[in-house]
Amino acid sequence: MGVPILNIFLGVLVGWVIVKKSNQAAQSGSLYRWIFSQALLTTGPMFLILAVIWGSTVVLLFDPTTDFANFGHPFILFDPRLSFIGWLVLMIFISPVLRLLTTVFASFLTLFVQERAQKDSI
Repeated sequence: MGVPILNIFLGVLVGWVIVKKSNQAAQSGSLYRWIFSQALLTTGPMFLILAVIWGSTVVLLFDPTTDFANFGHPFILFDPRLSFIGWLVLMIFISPVLRLLTTVFASFLTLFVQERAQKDSI
């Protein structure tokens, strides 16, 4: 289950960097839209990479001779086949969404801390 942990960590770092590089967008007034578009821009390639890596194993669902019990994924659900499907959904769809949400959250948290620091310095 290291991939979601890695996505959370990278999402926090990317969110912080997005806000630090947002001087132009802050002046134009569309900062929140710019943050979301940058988060989508960084999450999109990760979704494509995961879809290529794990998408090739979707073919195994239609092969009746596949041994899902010894595939190497954790048994999230009680049935090995259902656990494999759950694992694919987690890797292909939930991990990128988790990264997107973490990036947006970290960006807004960084904005909040910056605004708070500015108010305290005045």
